[in-house]
Amino acid sequence: MAPLLVLYYSRHGSTRRMAELVARGIGETGAEAMLRTVPEVSAECEAVAPEVPDHGHPYCTLEELRQCSGLLLGSPTRFGNMAAPLKYFLEQTSGLWMEGALAGKPAGVFTSTASLHGGQESTLLSMMLPLMHHGMLVCGLPYTETALTRTRSGGTPYGPSHFAGAEGEEPFTDEEATLCRALGRRVAKIAQRLDA
Repeated sequence: MAPLLVLYYSRHGSTRRMAELVARGIGETGAEAMLRTVPEVSAECEAVAPEVPDHGHPYCTLEELRQCSGLLLGSPTRFGNMAAPLKYFLEQTSGLWMEGALAGKPAGVFTSTASLHGGQESTLLSMMLPLMHHGMLVCGLPYTETALTRTRSGGTPYGPSHFAGAEGEEPFTDEEATLCRALGRRVAKIAQRLDA
C-alpha cells in the first residue's frame, strides 16, 4: 500500500506537531506516513521559495498527492478557514480532479487555533469541501473515541483540534494528542481495508 500523506501548513509549529502525532497514529497500524508541508504564499509577484524548506518537512508535490493511499490535511485557523498557503496548494489540483485521481481515497482534517473559540469547527468543515469535490471519503472522529467527551480544549467529531495560544505556546492536552493519533489510525485502517 502506498503511504498516507499527512499534508499541513504551520506558522508557529502547533499544526506541524499535530501532523507528527497523526503520523504516529498511522504508524501504529503498520501503515506508512509521509509528512509534507507547503510553502508560504508571498504578496510579491516574483517571489520564489526555495525548492527545499530550510527546516521541517519537504514541500509536497502533486505527484505525491496523486500516489498517496489516503490524505490527512492540517492547517491553522485563519478567520474560520484554512490558511492561504494550503488553500493555494489545493487550488493547483484541478488536473488531479479532472482525472479523478483522489476519488475513493480516505481523508481526514485537523486544525489548531490561537483562541479556544477561534473557528476550529468551521475550519475543519471548510477543509473538507475540496476533498469532497475530489471524491475523497472524508472521515471524522466517532464518539467511540472517549477523549471527545473528556476534552476541555480542542477536539471535535469533524477532526482533531488544538488550542495553541497566540504564539503556539499552549501544550497539547492528553485528549488533543490522543485524538490526533486516533484520526491517523482511523484513516489508515480504512485505507488498508480499501487496499485489501
